Amino acid sequence: MKRYEHLAQQIAEQIEAGVLRAGDRVPSVRRAARAYKVSPTTVLNAYRRLESRGRIRARPRSGYFVNPYWKQPPEPRTSHPPKKTHTVAVTDLVFEILETTKSPAVVPFGSAFIAETAFPLRRLGQYLGRAARRMQRSELADALPPGHPELRRAIARRYLNVGINAKIEDIVITAGALEALYLCLQAVARPGDVVAIESPCFYSTLQTLELRGAKALELPTHPGEGIELGSLSAALHRHRISACWLMTTFQNPTGCTMPDDKKKDLVKLLAKHDVPLIEDDVYEELYFDPEKPRPAKTFDRKGLVMHVSSFSKCLAPGYRVGWTNAGRFAHRVQWVKLITTLATNICAQAAITYFLREAAYDHYLRGLRDRLIGWRDQLLEATAQHFPPGTRVSRPHGGYFVWVELPRQVDALKLHRMAMDANISIAPGPIFSAQHRFKNCIRLNYGHPWSPRLDRATAQLGKMIHSLM
Repeated sequence: MKRYEHLAQQIAEQIEAGVLRAGDRVPSVRRAARAYKVSPTTVLNAYRRLESRGRIRARPRSGYFVNPYWKQPPEPRTSHPPKKTHTVAVTDLVFEILETTKSPAVVPFGSAFIAETAFPLRRLGQYLGRAARRMQRSELADALPPGHPELRRAIARRYLNVGINAKIEDIVITAGALEALYLCLQAVARPGDVVAIESPCFYSTLQTLELRGAKALELPTHPGEGIELGSLSAALHRHRISACWLMTTFQNPTGCTMPDDKKKDLVKLLAKHDVPLIEDDVYEELYFDPEKPRPAKTFDRKGLVMHVSSFSKCLAPGYRVGWTNAGRFAHRVQWVKLITTLATNICAQAAITYFLREAAYDHYLRGLRDRLIGWRDQLLEATAQHFPPGTRVSRPHGGYFVWVELPRQVDALKLHRMAMDANISIAPGPIFSAQHRFKNCIRLNYGHPWSPRLDRATAQLGKMIHSLM
């Protein structure tokens, strides 16, 4: 048993014995670290484990408290995909389902985005106007790869917050994270190559593999801690894997986050086999615990980890500004960018640079995270109240998705069609698998202000699920 698991068990026993009662505050991370003679990271991992089991809950800027009122369903089960590679063909199904999320009349549980009202779009627009007015012809070259030098410098400074001494020359600005991910894939994998991915995984991962002509090898994935490293190790011996593509933090769709020690072991395992890791970390700023999770890139010593992120999820949707810190592959990524899309919008890059330099970016992010925590808790309470027994629900510590495993007899695609007839969108499980698995699972978005309309929609979904049983 690992230290954080042992600590979580000790605190759970205190709750069971009544030493800590409903509503009591548990010791702060620092106090618990001193009392139990462990690191703050160990305490955080223990508290995350307890929260995922419904024993405690976090309150913004207040700490952790014994959960007073809601009995949570259990977490979804660990996935067990077949140990085979698969060609990917999901695009038509994804397009069909995404088309249904565009109307404002539809309840956006199936959306891939946060509500527009959560972002400082007016202020960003002012910076965008300033950038357009001040743009000089000599600055147009800043749009060419690797991108705006001041923006890359600002990104490199933010890497210091998680212990990464980033080289500015390794950072390439892209048209959103999805382009960065595709460029990274092009840099390390050819058509027909095998790429190891999570199961379930984000449907854009599957679409990108489909576009590249790569084969997907889905790995067993725990809904709280990510892929099973033992399964990855066996796959590395069994297959010739060209790359591993993972969301190690706030994975879409499950919301799971690998603990730091597991991320370290992951990087060490891949380095042993000289296999690059494409680390999709677009939700990195949307964390709910006191400390920001460190990416796997933190533990990279060989330049094998291509860390990818974006401003689209946390600041500027629609501006399409992302980046990759690509390590030893930076020059290759820059070259592929140059011969495919040439450049990223220079005014958008400059506007975000102004915002990072002049606005209270971290203060704004704290407010956004506080709102997301409240919306998450309300959705979890609603699903616990309205969904039938046998339902399993993930409990993410960041991002804005929950993964719901419904009773086995429920068909998620049928549920999707029924929900659309009632103007409710959901993301059905089959779009998150190359094999169209997870037929009884759905992903729900909590990135919108909670309202009676959303609560009624959750209750309607619950009735539909009951009818399909």
